This record gives sequence, C-alpha cells and structure tokens, in this order.
Amino acid sequence: MLITYLPVLLIVGFVIFMATMVLFVNSLVSPKKPFREKLSPWECGMEPIGNADAGHFKVHFFVIAILFIVFDVETLFLFPWAVVLRDMGLVAFVEMFIFISILAIGLVYAWKKGALEWV
Repeated sequence: MLITYLPVLLIVGFVIFMATMVLFVNSLVSPKKPFREKLSPWECGMEPIGNADAGHFKVHFFVIAILFIVFDVETLFLFPWAVVLRDMGLVAFVEMFIFISILAIGLVYAWKKGALEWV
C-alpha cells in the first residue's frame, strides 16, 4: 500500500533537491560586495526619517486581521457542510460540532487575552 505514495515522495524529494541546488548555486554566483548604500535602510525609495526605535508599531491590527481570516475560513467550511448535511448524517454533524467547538474555544481564549479590544 505504501508503494502508491512513491510518486508523491519522488516529487517531494525532487522539489527539495531543486530548492537546495538553487540556494547553493545562488550562494556561489551572487556578488558579495557590501557597501554603505547597499546596507542602509530603504523606505519607499526615500531616506528614512528619524530613528526606527522611536515609534512603536502596533501589531494589534494584524492580530485582528488574522482572527478575521480564521473565522472567515470557518465560514467557507460551513457552507458546503450545510449543503450535504442530510446526505452525510450524524457523523458529519458531530465532526462539524467538534470543529466549531475548537474555534469557539479559540475565540474565548482570544477574547480573554484582550485580542479583540479595539484600543
């Protein structure tokens, strides 16, 4: 039975080999001449203003965006499940109940940690 996975394993091995070879060849032929302009920070084609440590960047907006994407993908899983629920029976209902329960636990955890506070 494991022989049926042989083509997939060969493809995965080939991809890993090619990625390794590309990185190796790149390290051999790439120019290594660091100079002041190359090592300076670049900000939208303009010289950076001020110190990078001076302003704090809030990652809270990204946390909310990631939570939105997680629950948006959950909705994508719910639609096909709802369409075929009668055909699949009680097992599909229980599996989706477990799936929604895990996401609800994650939502409660995020809520308790304050990830949903818009401050």
